[in-house]
Amino acid sequence: MTPRDASDDSRWSDLDRPPLNGASLRRALVRDGALWSGVEVVQHTGSTNADLVALAAQGKAAEGAVLVAEEQSAGRGRLDRRWTAPARSGLFFSVLLKPGDIPVARWGWLPLLTGVAVATGLSRVAGVDTALKWPNDLLVTVDGEERKAGGILAERAGDDGVVVGIGINVTLRADELPVPQAGSLALAGAVNTDRDPLLRGVLRSLEDWYGRWRAAGGDPAASGLQETYAAGCATLGRMVRAELPGGRSVVGEAVAVDGDGRLVLATADGVQEPVGAGDVVHLRPA
Repeated sequence: MTPRDASDDSRWSDLDRPPLNGASLRRALVRDGALWSGVEVVQHTGSTNADLVALAAQGKAAEGAVLVAEEQSAGRGRLDRRWTAPARSGLFFSVLLKPGDIPVARWGWLPLLTGVAVATGLSRVAGVDTALKWPNDLLVTVDGEERKAGGILAERAGDDGVVVGIGINVTLRADELPVPQAGSLALAGAVNTDRDPLLRGVLRSLEDWYGRWRAAGGDPAASGLQETYAAGCATLGRMVRAELPGGRSVVGEAVAVDGDGRLVLATADGVQEPVGAGDVVHLRPA
């Protein structure tokens, strides 16, 4: 499909969920010397990640392209899980990054970097405490319970690009949550649920962290990324079960995030095992 710019649509069926203003976002974010080269807001699409990967493959998207959808019908999270939400109830967007000067071995830090940037931006603008579940879930506290309010999915786009997709539940009400473990910024007591400043805050934070990381040659320690991720990671210090590819699982205490972005588990038999991919279940509070 060809996405259609929705910034001028008059879709006010829910007055608590006004549409994003694409022109205003472009004025605020696209400027000389900035990372963001373009911002497009579409009313509906299957997946912003799939669309942006396709545009990059066709040479129709430059680094810093941002594609935002008011509603997605085929949004995906990690492990191909579906991500659905009512129209205009959240922020669903993808960005194209081309860190060609950074060794490919360090590109695995991009989704973790995005998690830090999202958590930082939302904390500043929404005034809500956020935490990160390794590798890429955004957690908020609702009624004393930890809930997932967002997620991140990174996909390669050709030889030189990475498309990072971000989904954040902003104004979802309790009766709209897809599963009991889900949450939203509104349910977590956010002081601001206006999606325009939230999106600007997240993208500016991402631009800042991406710039630091690239300036450090992709080094997670020198850029401060590794330390900041660990400080905001709710998984560290917990007993967890990691469901690994191939059906194997490992139980242990999450003790560190190593230089490759892997979660290090200390198992009962005294082995420290790094986990680079898989699903992690928190077994007890920190």
